[in-house]
Amino acid sequence: MEVKELVLKTLKESSEPLRPGDIAQKANLDKKEVDKIIKELKKEDLIISPKRCYYTAK
Repeated sequence: MEVKELVLKTLKESSEPLRPGDIAQKANLDKKEVDKIIKELKKEDLIISPKRCYYTAK
């Protein structure tokens, strides 16, 4: 599975918004990589940030 898909899947499976560190821990990824992917997903309009530094899938 592609890393971007893994981050999106982790967000979709969560019942609450997650911080990048939480996503990295749950998906077993590096936090810096997760930060980069979050920026890409925001550009593609696939995720939203309901409050500062927390993210959830649309």
